[in-house]
Amino acid sequence: MPSSHCHTNGHSTTMTNGHCNGQAAQENGHRGSGPAENVGILAMELYFPSTYVEQSELEAFDGVSPQKYTVGLGQQRMGFCTDREDIVSFSLTVVERLMKRTGTSYRDIGRVDVGTETLIDKSKSVKSCLMQLFDKSGNRDVEGVDNLNACYGGTAALFNCIDWVESSAWDGRFALVVAADIAVYATGNARCTGGAGAVAMLIGPQAAVVFDQGVRCSFMQHAYDFYKPNMASEYPTVDGQLSIRCYMEALDHCYRTYRHKYQEKIADSHHAFSVEAFDYLVFHSPYTKLVQKSLARLVLHDFLESTAAMTNSSSCPSPLETYRTVPWEETYGDKKLEKVLVEESQQQFADKTEASLMVAKNVGNMYTASLYGGLASLLANHSVDEVSGKRVGFFSYGSGVAASLFSARFVPCPALRQLVHSFKSLRQRLDQRKRLSPATFDAIMKHKEEAHQAASSKPVFEPTATVDDLEDAVYYLQSIDGMYRRQYAFKSATC
Repeated sequence: MPSSHCHTNGHSTTMTNGHCNGQAAQENGHRGSGPAENVGILAMELYFPSTYVEQSELEAFDGVSPQKYTVGLGQQRMGFCTDREDIVSFSLTVVERLMKRTGTSYRDIGRVDVGTETLIDKSKSVKSCLMQLFDKSGNRDVEGVDNLNACYGGTAALFNCIDWVESSAWDGRFALVVAADIAVYATGNARCTGGAGAVAMLIGPQAAVVFDQGVRCSFMQHAYDFYKPNMASEYPTVDGQLSIRCYMEALDHCYRTYRHKYQEKIADSHHAFSVEAFDYLVFHSPYTKLVQKSLARLVLHDFLESTAAMTNSSSCPSPLETYRTVPWEETYGDKKLEKVLVEESQQQFADKTEASLMVAKNVGNMYTASLYGGLASLLANHSVDEVSGKRVGFFSYGSGVAASLFSARFVPCPALRQLVHSFKSLRQRLDQRKRLSPATFDAIMKHKEEAHQAASSKPVFEPTATVDDLEDAVYYLQSIDGMYRRQYAFKSATC
């Protein structure tokens, strides 16, 4: 690691205005003092590249119909990185920023789980690379490794960390979740759905975002909808229509199962479960129009579960009435139904989900980090008072297939105030990025494609992109030697 890297001092720190008190967590929580309570997210950090391309300009460059990307997919900008950044530099940056901002010592971390599908090694985990940040603290007693299954790995990492803190194995220290990916596609109609980003979350008791117990549910299935069988290429093999179908099927199954668990564990027996049980809903977002259609599909579930005929605002029968007798399998791909559902759910979408799509619209698909970029967007667009005491639902999807629906509550406390405050400049950060032309973006993608695994043909690989376009306080790739060993440097604010 470079000598300019800034470490914490290796001692336990205190928590003021939402910052983390590692020593207090250890004293209050471990070695026989009882199980951890109110486990969830104490703090969170989001990182995305400092360069982007406008989707409207990309439409013209790609020669597609106007508004195909901007209206058809609901995307505005797409973030991307040069050969100066990779999955390890992303993860180093987002973790160090979180630790520094919260004043947390690396000694006070007992578990680190990483979710990513951006592989640079078939054996060595990204988590093991992150251990460089722990050098000065001397802490080597850190559980957890990487979690792999398309866009679902970040959620698997989160579940692992929550379960560890709630278990008998917990030793009183914090857990750290890292979800990071660089989404790139070969030249063609899928390239516009790329993106890149990383999220780090500090997990512990007495949290700001506390996860509901006993109601999370999952759906697992074998499918070849999106996968990366060619280890010599960064690009996936994609069956677009199948992937959408798998996403919706997973959502359907998870919502039905969650309904049953919610009614057993949480619900007031006098009220039937519906989408109104959630104040907010955040979805994994390959592109934002799919999210709007997903929220709309939950309205169909609620409608079909209702026993009485429904009417619209003009007291006419709901247009959904005709679907009570339609076999469920026939609802997939029904464009007429899709349009009706989007119209019927416009208010729910505006109230519960639209605010969570700011990062997805402006950065693109961050794969494992996508869902949690949605949480950051939600917090950036609301005040502490607006979210306090509210319940948020999360739908996580990874191709292959792995999916989960789970929920959490925003708990009024100093940590929540600090968490909300940490994302108030998110819109400004998005707008301060450097805009590059589609031609420049295309050239960068071609160069990265040619340079992929370049160390196999060169004794030393050195990135060609300028460091000047990077933000301050980021790690970047310096070189790859003939044995594929990557060296990183840190760009400080004084560079």
